[in-house]
Amino acid sequence: MAGLSITHQLGSLAGSPIQSSSDSGLDSSTSSAVVNAAAVWKSPQTNLRCRIRGGGTEVEALSPPVSPCRSPVLNGIRADLTVACQAFTTTDREMEMMMPRLEEEMMMKQMRKFKEGGAQDKDNGVPVYVMMPLDSVNMNNGVNRKKAMNASLSALKSAGVEGIMMDVWWGLVERDGPGVYNWGGYIELMEMAKKHGLKVQAVMSFHQCGGNVGDSCTIPLPRWVTEEVDQDPDLAYTDQWGRRNYEYISLGCDTLPVLKGRTPIQCYGDFMRSFRDQFKHLLGNTIVEIQVGMGPAGELRYPSYPEQDGTWRFPGIGAFQCYDKYMISSLQAAANAAGKSEWGSTGPRDAGEYNNWPEDTPFFRREGGGWDSQYGEFFLTWYSQMLLDHGERIVSSAKSIFETIGVTISVKVAGIHWHYGTRSHAPELTAGYYNTRFHDGYRPIAQMLARHGAVFNFTCIEMRDHEQPQDAQCAPEKLVKQVALAAREFGVPLAGENALPRYDETAHDQILNAASMKLDDLEDENEMCAFTYLRMNPDLFQPDNWRKFVSFVKKMKEGKDANRCLEQVEREAEHFVHVTQPLVQEAAVALMQ
Repeated sequence: MAGLSITHQLGSLAGSPIQSSSDSGLDSSTSSAVVNAAAVWKSPQTNLRCRIRGGGTEVEALSPPVSPCRSPVLNGIRADLTVACQAFTTTDREMEMMMPRLEEEMMMKQMRKFKEGGAQDKDNGVPVYVMMPLDSVNMNNGVNRKKAMNASLSALKSAGVEGIMMDVWWGLVERDGPGVYNWGGYIELMEMAKKHGLKVQAVMSFHQCGGNVGDSCTIPLPRWVTEEVDQDPDLAYTDQWGRRNYEYISLGCDTLPVLKGRTPIQCYGDFMRSFRDQFKHLLGNTIVEIQVGMGPAGELRYPSYPEQDGTWRFPGIGAFQCYDKYMISSLQAAANAAGKSEWGSTGPRDAGEYNNWPEDTPFFRREGGGWDSQYGEFFLTWYSQMLLDHGERIVSSAKSIFETIGVTISVKVAGIHWHYGTRSHAPELTAGYYNTRFHDGYRPIAQMLARHGAVFNFTCIEMRDHEQPQDAQCAPEKLVKQVALAAREFGVPLAGENALPRYDETAHDQILNAASMKLDDLEDENEMCAFTYLRMNPDLFQPDNWRKFVSFVKKMKEGKDANRCLEQVEREAEHFVHVTQPLVQEAAVALMQ
């Protein structure tokens, strides 16, 4: 696809076709076909001739066509005309050396025109990041599909995307032994992002990849960690039936030296410290955010709804994960302190199974449910506080490691929107969020993040209430508003993600509305600090999806208050999609290889 690049358009303007040279970082093995760009740049011909002196010689030739849309007197010579003129006074070798730089300047100029055109306030909108593929770095610590990665990053930059989010897997980097870190693939990937002018949100992924929604590959925890779990299965989260979950080390042993003499919290801290030391030259400029993984899928929650092996299916209520010996020990201590030692031997035994609905269970049912009893209050307070304490330990460690570097710390919270309309909010309770009709479970999270100046990153931003199964009383819009109110109350910046891949304008419009939400009649709209789009893949670069995405990014960057009609934004997006189509086609093809 490189054969359809801007190089050929410039070549046709200079009077002769120019063969494609390899883009920065792109393989040169792609097609070198010659394309006539007359259909792209149409200018009236002229009979003027110009005489150019250079190198002790004079050359007389027809001048390049004068652009009807930009006067050389008013705004300088158009970039494509400059290339044509230079072609008369330089040797073939000089032109060959100049073309990559000139082509890059042309693309950058077009990008600036698109991103800045007409925006009244460039700081008014919400920057968009794009999640990278989960397997961007492979098991050999190299970058997967380098050609595709380069083409894709170039296409994202051309669309006005602020940056990318990438998982930095504990299971890859520290795989070989405790304290032995191999950053190889990430060094290369970070440099690629820097080269393309993209910022990076780096996720410290201390969880296993595989078994969750959208997991397209399997990356286990470090080998030496799984060996410890094999010897002591209670290091894994456990449900009341004894089923172990190996996605993430149980928070019940956070402060115990169970991993080759170190505590899990120490392991996470040492990993982040090594990351800081390895990438200190990029922190604060290329790497602008550290999202700290705190549970399955990198989210601050318990693994209460595991999809692996069909254990859970939407919209089941999930199950409490507090039956390993370390969690039970903590529960017993809390019960003893409350003067109710009989409450400490086990969690609720009447909370149903993973795929039950609230009314199927004595604990979660609407009337007389255990959740609304004295015991229920005790247990849910302990269960949610254990999760909050876990989050505070890790975010405190991250803050101490990165606080002088100039990066943002963020924490991701799951958007559990099913059965939100019930009194008990059962799926949120099993995940560790003590959120019911009578108890706000997101204020304590926002308060904890506020203490450390961290960003509250929330999912399901793209969803509308009426799109979800109403018999399951799903309410993602109401949930997002509740979280936004909690974040505003404690002055915590709110960022968002879409929970599932969406390429339609309905989802885009919902994100636009949520990104700048009016929470009440007295306040101005509350704007998110960033939005991360799920995910970079071949589907994103399909022509219709890409056109919608480019328009969405521009609308997000300009913000709601920009004095611009949406039709004009759409027209500019259409033009820009046309200009960058060859680059996008190359990215789509390369990703599918």
